[in-house]
Amino acid sequence: MRIGMMTDVYKPHISGITNYIALNKRHLEQAGHEVFVFAFGDLEYEDDEPNIVRSPGFPLVDTGYYLSFRYSRQAKRLLQAMDVVHVHHPFLSGYLALRYCRPLHIPIVFTNHTRYDLYAQAYLPLLSEGISEALLETYMPSFCDGVDLVISPSPGMADVLRQLKVTSHIEVVPNGVELQRFHQASEPAQRTKIGFKPEEILFIYTGRLGPEKNLGFLIKAFTGVAEAIENAHLILIGSGPEEEALKRQSAETGVSSRIHFVGLLDYDHLPSYLAMCDAFVTASVTEVHPLSVIEAMATGLPVLGIQSVGVGDTVEDGITGFLSSENQAAFAAKMTRLCMDHGLRSKMGEAARKASRQYAIERTSQIMLEHYNRLVFQAAPRKRGLFAYLRSLVEKFRG
Repeated sequence: MRIGMMTDVYKPHISGITNYIALNKRHLEQAGHEVFVFAFGDLEYEDDEPNIVRSPGFPLVDTGYYLSFRYSRQAKRLLQAMDVVHVHHPFLSGYLALRYCRPLHIPIVFTNHTRYDLYAQAYLPLLSEGISEALLETYMPSFCDGVDLVISPSPGMADVLRQLKVTSHIEVVPNGVELQRFHQASEPAQRTKIGFKPEEILFIYTGRLGPEKNLGFLIKAFTGVAEAIENAHLILIGSGPEEEALKRQSAETGVSSRIHFVGLLDYDHLPSYLAMCDAFVTASVTEVHPLSVIEAMATGLPVLGIQSVGVGDTVEDGITGFLSSENQAAFAAKMTRLCMDHGLRSKMGEAARKASRQYAIERTSQIMLEHYNRLVFQAAPRKRGLFAYLRSLVEKFRG
């Protein structure tokens, strides 16, 4: 089967979506399928994997995204030779999927990875919440009606789509994670080599340092904990537009020596860093299917997060971690409890490791492949009818 992954952004940009596409591409290829990624811009980037097809685009500042409303002629021709296409962004890529693939009856699958309503509030503060929701309620239902299958990575995100007036059938299929490297993280980064003592309690966050991740809240909550518990530390792995502002905020806390900005980390080193720590923390309320949370759980870490779509779908409160309201004192209290109770951390961590198994990439990619096969089978009569009609037109002109 020839599968086309359509995305607004791809490597070298790092995000949960690019990681998801790359991981699924590799596993589908190992199963014997041809997988192509269609993206915009960065035409000079040298990919370390085959079948990455880029079309020119206008760079949007330093976001990693490119603006374009068309593919190159070569990319369009190749896209229209796919058996099925899987769209990972509804606007630019989604528009082109409907434009290029719908007329040829090529099945279109759409996965909604992002809380676009909350991202609009984070990145477009001048756009009121009412206006952003009205725009989404206008676009999303008609777009979802135009594709053959809508996928939500979590039940909570499916509810959000319903709130945006989407009436199409929605399948819940988790985004898969390559769990083995995290389950087998038996050689944690040596604390003493990095500068930590064995008795210190290490909280870790991994991900983008952007406004949508609510990291200012996390630093404030940790500051209260650190003032009471002298051996508590917070490790932040990642980079993003808020990095310098967060460092300035940290410098003003009085406990800045215990807030550590690691920066970007090679993905191969991530499991050992996670295994070195005691708990994973996130204050994000914009997640759809938090891969970083699942990776931490697979390593055996309890998770502390805020009750919200995505995180609330993944963490079982009191079992695999804690869920808090978006209240600084409540969040800090649960962080403090994790500091004080080593036995609870261990018990939750083991439960988290077991719970992570449902997200194994081997399982989720097989589920997705079954959907692809079904849609291709259903589209076959329509495609045969279209080709027969086009052939008759050609013969008529020849005659």
